[in-house]
Amino acid sequence: MHGIARTLFLVPRIGKQRALKLSILSGTALAFGICYLKVPGIGLSGLYEHLALGLVLAFFMASFDLAMGMLLLKRSFRKALDDFDPATGNMLVFGLAALVLIPAYVAYLKGLI
Repeated sequence: MHGIARTLFLVPRIGKQRALKLSILSGTALAFGICYLKVPGIGLSGLYEHLALGLVLAFFMASFDLAMGMLLLKRSFRKALDDFDPATGNMLVFGLAALVLIPAYVAYLKGLI
């Protein structure tokens, strides 16, 4: 939904490249907000558990992005991988890296680790 909102509302107003850069910030903030609300309640206790959660979330997000690109947009696997390539202006790989760390950071802020 975040990507759809970017495409519908930001791209026409500020252009694709600026929208992609801005959406990495808004997407990371959105992920942080959701993790801030939900991560403490799932009962993880250690740093490695929170990092593992981040890896699972990042893997799911990457898999979902690839699947939607291939199934809904009818893109080839190679073309769908372009979403992860910063050289093409796409910053999703940085969002995934942040997503790996966000649950651990939230746990640190909440005093869980």
